Amino acid sequence: MLLAFLKLGLTSFGGPIAHLGYFRDELVVRRKWLDESAYGDLVALCQFLPGPASSQVGFALGLRRAGPLGALAAWAAFTLPSAILLIVFAAGAAALQGPVAQGVLHGLKLVAVAVVAQAVWGMARSLTPDRQRAGIALCALVLVTLVMGAVGQIGAIVLGAAAGLVLCRTGERSGDATLGFAVSAKAGLVAFALFVGLLVALPLLAGAIGDHGIALFDAFYRAGSLVFGGGHVVLPLLESEVVATGWLSSDAFVAGYGATQAVPGPLFTFAAYLGAVGAPPNGIVGGLVALVAIFLPGLLVLIAALPFWDRLRRRPQAQAAMRGANAAVVGILAAALYDPVWTSAVLGASDFALAAGGFLLLVMWKAPPWSVVVLLAGIGGVMGAVG
Repeated sequence: MLLAFLKLGLTSFGGPIAHLGYFRDELVVRRKWLDESAYGDLVALCQFLPGPASSQVGFALGLRRAGPLGALAAWAAFTLPSAILLIVFAAGAAALQGPVAQGVLHGLKLVAVAVVAQAVWGMARSLTPDRQRAGIALCALVLVTLVMGAVGQIGAIVLGAAAGLVLCRTGERSGDATLGFAVSAKAGLVAFALFVGLLVALPLLAGAIGDHGIALFDAFYRAGSLVFGGGHVVLPLLESEVVATGWLSSDAFVAGYGATQAVPGPLFTFAAYLGAVGAPPNGIVGGLVALVAIFLPGLLVLIAALPFWDRLRRRPQAQAAMRGANAAVVGILAAALYDPVWTSAVLGASDFALAAGGFLLLVMWKAPPWSVVVLLAGIGGVMGAVG
């Protein structure tokens, strides 16, 4: 488990939507740890919950495959590579500057285009095999295009599930009848109580004691609790917590965000930089405090949901709803392929050709994603140097 997710943690560039594509290719297609529909169910659930969706999916896959230690190994291996790089950057490593570095960064964005396109292509073939589900996916795409952010994503999944109840009653589910998470109902309730208890108690404790370490944990725990879908949605919350409060300058915040774009893994590891570069406790201790605090609420609420959701999804009505929700997830991924993935990366004909080449390498030649990362990043660096 550690090695599988360490590979993903070292090569998964492009943000949460791209990460879901990397997970699907490595764990569903190559390793066959679960089937396509079960993976779609898990992605739909994590889109509902607060926290970093791709990290929650990875944590859940580790939990299913190897129990609590597997979940911890999956989270640590996927998260720590980028967190360590950002703590080093906070300690004084040079920021990405110059045409070559910017070209490499642009090449990594093109990798994200190829990976997300592969994910949309593969999931659409298995999760939208008929007109009804293709129509649900199209409606979800339109909705999230018109209504931006978490509201549009959650609304698309809710409406997709409702449409599935009406339009997707027939058809047998293939693959896993249950995902078999080793989480009891009692453990789920305890996790939910911890989630709510910390959300209420931390600000009271920080105000009463006045310790910056507790205030730091409270700020990042609150940010992680209020973000749905993860990714760039967390940025305004983090800015209000560390810049508006005077903990960090705006220039330092933006520099750290730029560095975060150049490393693999979840965007939430930006917290490690912010904790390391701020007021004491800073450095390694501050980075780890902020890192644990921002991920903890999403993992607690996931543990709280898993035992009840696993029981619910066995019911015929729930299976019909999940067919519709899975189709909606395809629409959400397709919308994300355009904005922000495509719009931020494909700026001209050469970019389109490189992204298309990466897509064909992944789909037709079955190239491993890490090789496409190296290839396109290298080409981007060369183009930056000569252009």
